Amino acid sequence: MKINTRDLTICAIFASLTAILSQISIPLPFTVVPLTMQIFAVGLAGIMLGGRRAFISLLLYVFIGAIGLPVFAGMKGGIGTVLGPTGGFILGFPLMALIVGYFSDKFSSNKMNAIGLLLGLLLDYGLGVAVFMFVTDMNIIQSLTACVIPFVPLDLVKIAMVSVIGAAVERRVNLKSY
Repeated sequence: MKINTRDLTICAIFASLTAILSQISIPLPFTVVPLTMQIFAVGLAGIMLGGRRAFISLLLYVFIGAIGLPVFAGMKGGIGTVLGPTGGFILGFPLMALIVGYFSDKFSSNKMNAIGLLLGLLLDYGLGVAVFMFVTDMNIIQSLTACVIPFVPLDLVKIAMVSVIGAAVERRVNLKSY
């Protein structure tokens, strides 16, 4: 896989965008998982960059957060956050971006982008819940209630927004051709 300076720059820009949108964070009283715009950022990277560059972008985001830069929700950073209760969701972001980007690369319709976003979100939920269960010793029902079910309606709205906005911006900017 050959990657050039332009690709790295675009990936860094989207890692930065994800860090910025992660700070739009609303703590909820019934869970340790905050409501953020990270899913929007991850989906946008997938649609606009394609699978390979979106994956690299989100991998960079996870890496810079893991080494301590405060890029995660609530200005958190460090390996403790990545290995903590919400770390599975963070670790799932590169995989979600890869899936969304794959669908964006292979298909050119908003409907297929939405399917890719939904599949990516389900993967992220699955990894997030698995790590949450492991770290907190909660069962599957408790974990789903704490960190998935309250977020589904808003995440579906984010998916719809990304599907439409991301595709429209991608057609105008066309970062995939760079």
